[in-house]
Amino acid sequence: MVRSVAGISRKELERRREELLKRMRDEGINALYVASSANIAYLTGFEFIATERPFAAVLKDDGELVVLCPLLEAEHVSKYAYVDKVLSYPEYPDEKHPMLWFAEHLKKIGLEGKVIGYDADGYGQVMGYRGPRLSEVFKNAKYVYARDLIEELRMIKSDEELRILRESARWTILAHRLLQEYTAPGRYEDEISLAASAEATLTMIRALPGWRNLRALAGFRGQVGPHSYYPHSLSIHAVIKRGQVLVTGASARIAGYGVELERTLFVGAPGEEHRRFFNFMLEARRIAFENIKPGARCSDVDRAVRRFFKEKGLWNYWRHHTGHGIGLEVHEAPFFDVGDDRVLKPGMVMSVEPGIYVPNLGGFRHSDTIVITEDGYEKLTEYPEELDELLIEA
Repeated sequence: MVRSVAGISRKELERRREELLKRMRDEGINALYVASSANIAYLTGFEFIATERPFAAVLKDDGELVVLCPLLEAEHVSKYAYVDKVLSYPEYPDEKHPMLWFAEHLKKIGLEGKVIGYDADGYGQVMGYRGPRLSEVFKNAKYVYARDLIEELRMIKSDEELRILRESARWTILAHRLLQEYTAPGRYEDEISLAASAEATLTMIRALPGWRNLRALAGFRGQVGPHSYYPHSLSIHAVIKRGQVLVTGASARIAGYGVELERTLFVGAPGEEHRRFFNFMLEARRIAFENIKPGARCSDVDRAVRRFFKEKGLWNYWRHHTGHGIGLEVHEAPFFDVGDDRVLKPGMVMSVEPGIYVPNLGGFRHSDTIVITEDGYEKLTEYPEELDELLIEA
């Protein structure tokens, strides 16, 4: 059941499959069962809406790739996924639980008595799902937690993935530019976001015919004025006012991949305190970039930034690590965090976003997406970052 796949090429999907098969054989794993939607997309090129209905992909050591899915997705998978076989079940929860169907399907494809690696033993807690573990219903097999097999592969982006991420960056920059242009006092944050996102998305659709599920997003997510103090706010439907600090966010999704671009804007002339903390943020950011290079540990980058916060007496304004991996998921491994000692390698794609959060004043954060190169890094999201380039006329 080999189909053409929009976005990710068949050649790239075959490369991933072969690399994963090598790793499985090295670990003595006969089949890899994945239930993470990002891991499924990585293996099959298929994006889908994860619901309460269990969905999984199984890669066997003979190279056969099988999708286990609800009936409502079976034809969808057959049309768009690069797989060899699709096995379905009627519905969830139904009279016969999907995990019992999965057990029968695994028996049908010859996995009794085999070693099965998995990223989840069954299915995650999605939209009210409840059910047994896979190992409880398909007992005649040995199970091995094998999340790292595919995660380690996903951390190093291929040339094709990097081309897609660079394309994402181009449209992300457009979305952010439109957001900045449309921002004005008296407008709701929502109308600005909707206008910028819609225009950028429609421009993408016209420029990239034949691709599925293209979308650009840009907005403030409630990070307006003093409320920008909350790093992961939700929209408060704020009206933009003179004198406010704004923290933005923009991304463009292509073939399931996306980068991240964030900036700190000011409506009118910023006050002295705004300027002071903005400049501290730029300095923390500079320190982060100075420490990013192949061979360095992720933890060392974050440690250098944390040291800066402590030396400058800013620790009370620290809220999160310096950055994270990005690609199929908005946050993925590795992480610029003191708890992550993984070594930076060429092909890793990361956000860099040290932020400063001051109560009753606001948040100060730029975020850029970079790719680690042989001799340093390449910034994918080139966008103005100095204060005088980020002012909104009031």
